[in-house]
Amino acid sequence: MACVRFWAAISTLALGLLAASPLRAQEPVDVELVLAVDISYSMDLDELALQREGYIGAVTSQEFLNALKLGPHGRVALAYVEWAGAEEQKLVVDWMLVGGRADAERFAQAIRAAPLRRVYRTSISGAMDFGADLLESNNYKGLRRVIDISGDGTNNQGPMVEPTRDALVARGITINGLPLMLKEPAGSMLDIGQLDIYYEDCVVGGPGAFVIPVRGAHQFADAIKTKLVLEIAGVTPPKEVLLHRAAGEPRISCTIGERMWMERWGN
Repeated sequence: MACVRFWAAISTLALGLLAASPLRAQEPVDVELVLAVDISYSMDLDELALQREGYIGAVTSQEFLNALKLGPHGRVALAYVEWAGAEEQKLVVDWMLVGGRADAERFAQAIRAAPLRRVYRTSISGAMDFGADLLESNNYKGLRRVIDISGDGTNNQGPMVEPTRDALVARGITINGLPLMLKEPAGSMLDIGQLDIYYEDCVVGGPGAFVIPVRGAHQFADAIKTKLVLEIAGVTPPKEVLLHRAAGEPRISCTIGERMWMERWGN
């Protein structure tokens, strides 16, 4: 009899806990979008500020707000991440629902309030995995899931970028790219002159994936705005930003960043 009362009490307690902690339903949105922004030491402070102001201007632009209206839900979920080395990813602005100007202004203000910082190394693969974990653990259900990576260098730490990209695409995640080509490659640095091709062949992937290279500071704000509008609206990118992968032999090695680092530092 005591055993029966014991199990009855356990059942009552379990039911009470379930009633007190209901599972949260996922809120439907048009896009779940992680904005993953490079803050490695190859970016100087002026470039970091330019990059951040570009995102702030893009999410509050009229073009972005108009794009929100094109989706069936009229709202998106945004998160803003800064990344550098394999263990250096920071969620600067947690998931926020954006459905109009007031929401967009709050998101922009949260970006603006965060202090600028720089961190060593470049792990695009680490940014991918961190972004994927954010997508898997949020409380939104998007028609599309996108990680938007901006950066000025190749992967030189952490997992290899190409298989990481392929694994995320297999999970239904699209990765778009904004390669920053603001400086001439220096022989003493770890820069490459074909960063846009590297992003096309090694970084981006998934349905409708695209790359928009930035070759001058004057292009930055417009490039970010164009990219976000395309991602939010879910339209086919214009011909000039569609991928142009060459058939046959690879145009660039997806391990070039790791090799350059090894040749320079030996670790």
